Amino acid sequence: MDDPYLDRARRVLARVPLVDGHNDLPCAIREWPDAPGDVRAYDLRARTPGRTDLERLRRGMVGAQFWAIYVPCESAAPRQVALEQIALAKAVFATYPEQLEETTDAADVERIFRAGRIACLLGLEGGHAIEASLEVLRNYFELGVRYLTLTHNCTTEWADAGWDEPRHGGLSRFGVEVVREMNRLGMMVDLSHTSADVMRQTIDVSDAPVIWSHACARALVDHPRNVPDDVLRRLPTNGGIVMITFVPAFVGARHHGWDTSETERRQTLEATHGSGDVQVARGLEEWRRLNPEPQASLAEVADHVEHVRDVAGIEHVGIGSDFDGSTRVVEGLEDVSTFPALFAELARRGWDDEELAKLAGENMLRVMRAVAATGARLRG
Repeated sequence: MDDPYLDRARRVLARVPLVDGHNDLPCAIREWPDAPGDVRAYDLRARTPGRTDLERLRRGMVGAQFWAIYVPCESAAPRQVALEQIALAKAVFATYPEQLEETTDAADVERIFRAGRIACLLGLEGGHAIEASLEVLRNYFELGVRYLTLTHNCTTEWADAGWDEPRHGGLSRFGVEVVREMNRLGMMVDLSHTSADVMRQTIDVSDAPVIWSHACARALVDHPRNVPDDVLRRLPTNGGIVMITFVPAFVGARHHGWDTSETERRQTLEATHGSGDVQVARGLEEWRRLNPEPQASLAEVADHVEHVRDVAGIEHVGIGSDFDGSTRVVEGLEDVSTFPALFAELARRGWDDEELAKLAGENMLRVMRAVAATGARLRG
């Protein structure tokens, strides 16, 4: 049946590039069991085993995508992992030039979008990948990386992670220098995995707007990966943006509680049987049978979008799906084809076209321009 709200959402996304802040396709290809790292075998022209391919990107009306260069905390050689994954992402772009084009700036995003292609940008997920070196940070920038997530789930030598034990009370002195150097380069500071103290201190230090490439509102789901209201209230002064993610544990309070209980059960089983023991898998399977997984919903994602809008303002919210970075999905937002459904839900709630356009991409393009301008000023 015709849906006037979905029609409106599609009209907005046809004129404004939808900028998604976080998709883990490069890691999905690198870790694909059938042919690890084989870009051509993982054929994006066909239906892929993951959440992302060219047809679904087209149906999702994606105009620009930040492809995440994810470096696991346990990597013995994080710089090598990052460089190999950057090369893999660039190989993907080169394999489909008729539909994908790499860029690093906002003006190019709009040009590529008008030409009917998807603008491709790189974000590096995990500050440990710079190996505590500003020179390595500069090298990533030269390779096209335009944001760095200061931590992943592990506290680094210079910044505390939200999901790890704090060691620095936020940023160390070197962590402050990392933020300042990113400002000078014109690289966006991504606070998605950091502790709340790192969020607050980075806003104190940064001359440029900050971002959360994939996060939600902590007032709705009390998860360490989400952003507290006192931080949201500072965004109008800083100019930054929270890009709402679709990870169920961050989105739905019921799912967060279930996810926490599952983790506790896994830890108990591993303490008894050892990590990787078959009894752990069997025990978890039985626990899940007795405790069915609750679904997080598209409506709950919309609630997070509206909470950030209400606390920080309409200029400070965007979309950062984290597709192919989570094995679980939100009901109604199962893959990259589903973005218009979220915009239709917000239209149904009374959002006008101007507000939808800001959420889709205008806010992120403004941040990109501001960060680049700050870098040019500081270098000058």
